[in-house]
Amino acid sequence: MKILITGASGMVGRALVEALLQEKHQLLTPSRVEMDCTNKAATLEYFKQHQPDFVYHLAAKVGGIQANVDDPVGFFYDNMQINLNVIHAALASKTKYLLNLGSSCMYPRNRELLREEDLMTGELEPTNDGYAMAKLAGMFFCKYIASEYKLFYKTMIPCNLYGEYDHFGTSRAHLIAAIIHKLHMAKTTAAPSVDIWGDGQARREFMHVADLVAALVKALKDYAAMPMIMNVGLGYDYSVNEYYQIAAKIINYTGQFTHDLSRPVGMQKKLVDIHKAKQWGWTPKISIEEGIARVYTREWS
Repeated sequence: MKILITGASGMVGRALVEALLQEKHQLLTPSRVEMDCTNKAATLEYFKQHQPDFVYHLAAKVGGIQANVDDPVGFFYDNMQINLNVIHAALASKTKYLLNLGSSCMYPRNRELLREEDLMTGELEPTNDGYAMAKLAGMFFCKYIASEYKLFYKTMIPCNLYGEYDHFGTSRAHLIAAIIHKLHMAKTTAAPSVDIWGDGQARREFMHVADLVAALVKALKDYAAMPMIMNVGLGYDYSVNEYYQIAAKIINYTGQFTHDLSRPVGMQKKLVDIHKAKQWGWTPKISIEEGIARVYTREWS
């Protein structure tokens, strides 16, 4: 198959490319210069020129809590443009298969468990609602196309992710990448303490990118059985404090932790229900200890 991967230079994209290189497919991994997904005409032209059989739509403007708070217009506008342009171009070029990558921030805030049927049933988390609404729009666009045109456009919703090629030490860094970088720097400089945003009680589910890639590769081989909208995640979570403690042990940082209560913390709990994924035949394999150790060893050893 001729497979197009948007966002191929990102964390998920690079890991997926590495996995698919072992398969006998032709991979299209355009840079932003080759296909600017925020440009409708450029995106449509690329699709018409290359005519992919299968699209992994991974491209997005991403960032942590502070980045979303600082730039809600950019996160909404850019991601709306990216989703509408890519999905429409796939439709216009008669691409039969498209797998759209969503985000767990699409779910209503303050829910104990995030089930696929709960989408659009409550208020979004205000610290990233612009990004979430753009992701929801992409999901519904896929759903409408699948219904009207009988094409196979589906959405996979992962929990929070971390892994190799993450954005370490930048405003785009998510929690695990930020923790690893912060503790490494603290260890290197012999800092006596490290600050944690909020009280550290908020709970998060972070999955190593390799587990998501396993689901993405499985989708290529078992697409018909995959639900229209499906979560993938660990099925369990940890508090922010616990993530710091686990990472400190792996990195061998022995200082203290302090809490900065002035910082935003986002949702108190984000745990996805993965029973549909399990029924489909996918389960995560990598523990948080193994995953953080893999990332730290690759990035800093």
